[in-house]
Parts: sequence; C-alpha cells; structure tokens
Amino acid sequence: MAGQRLKDGPEISGFDNESAPDRQVRRNGSTWRLPAALIALSLVPVLAGSARLIGLSGGPELIPADSRFVASPVPVVVHILSAIFYSVLGAFQFSTSVRRRRPGWHRAAGRLLVGLGLAVAFSALWLTQFYPPAEGRSGELLYVFRLVAGSAMALSIVLGFAAIRRRDVTLHRAWMTRAYALGLGAGTQVFTLGFGEPVFGTGELSTALLLGAGWGINVAVAEWVIRKRTARPVRTAVVEY
Repeated sequence: MAGQRLKDGPEISGFDNESAPDRQVRRNGSTWRLPAALIALSLVPVLAGSARLIGLSGGPELIPADSRFVASPVPVVVHILSAIFYSVLGAFQFSTSVRRRRPGWHRAAGRLLVGLGLAVAFSALWLTQFYPPAEGRSGELLYVFRLVAGSAMALSIVLGFAAIRRRDVTLHRAWMTRAYALGLGAGTQVFTLGFGEPVFGTGELSTALLLGAGWGINVAVAEWVIRKRTARPVRTAVVEY
C-alpha cells in the first residue's frame, strides 16, 4: 500500500512493492507507446501508397488511377517505398528500450534511415518540380509549402547525420526528430483535410493551408518535444554511423 511504513524499515510506495518482472513489463509498455502511435499516424498514407503500388504494378486498381504516375512511375514508386519504410522503421528509433538495449540495431537502422529519408525528400521535390499538380492540389502557395517541406527534411537529415559524426547526440536527436516530423506530414494531413475541408471548403487556398497545417502541426510538436527533452540532462551516448 502506498505510503505504508514497515516496522523498522523504510517507507515504500506502490511501485516499490512491484517485483522486478512487473516493473520491466510496465517500462516496456510505456516505451513502445510512442512508436505504436507514430505507426498508427502513418497508417493511412502507408495503405494508400501500397494501393497505388499495386495499381502501378498491374494489379487491381484499389484507388483511382493517376495518369501522371502511369506515364512516369519511377519517381512515385521511389517516393512511396522509401516513405513506407522510413515512417515505420523510423518510429522504432524513438523507443528508449531499443536505443539502450540494442545500440547496434539502432545504429544500423539509423544509417538506413538516412538514405530512406533523403530518398523521401528528394523524390518529393522531384514530384513537385516535374509532375503536373493533381486536380485541386495546385497553386503557388502549395508549391512553396512542398518545396520548403522537402528541402527542410533533407537539410535536417544532413545536419542530424553531421551531428552524430561529431558525437553530439542531443543535436542529432533534435534534427532527426524534425526530419521525421516533416516526413510524417501526410499522416497529419489526413486529419487537417478530413476535418478542415467540411468547414473551409476545397478551394485552392484552403486546401493549401490545410496541407500546410499538417506539416506545421508536426513541426510544432517536434519542437515542443525537443525543448522538453533538452530541459533534462542528457547522457552522452556512443552512437556511431
């Protein structure tokens, strides 16, 4: 019982009465909540991207075909595949237990994620620059938003990689968190569009602002997490790439 004092012994709390296996189960459960939530956020884009790949490979059209992608499928295939693996694999990099117990796996996954993240960012920039805009997704404002998001994601990955090469773990985690937040923008855009379009309509300006809000929300949350994290003392870890 919390607050109970044993005879001739120290005061104990409810958690102090837990056995070591019970404490381990509780810690493991909490450390996997964030990766699970991040994967859940990316679920709709992952499913939509998978459906697009099935259609482009000659399978059934689970979502409406897009003539832009049929005419030039390679960039969009690269973008979808890299985004799926980046969003799912990247979520596990936020697991404290993985970083502490499997540092080798964390380093190997990190190297792979650098390549995947850059593929996501540069393929997104390619699609923005060389593909005609989709119907209802045109306009200069959205074009600028996409250029900024793709460029910022690529720059964040490069800066994060450079930081870990200098063994600056705090800065590395900050930049990689920003990159992942931008890469997961499509997941949040499901909600900004889903809730925003019935209210603000589907015009060019409102659509651009709602899509931009998806990236903006993710970046704001990432900055909050980074500042909360850096407010606590951080142990220097040996993480090499």
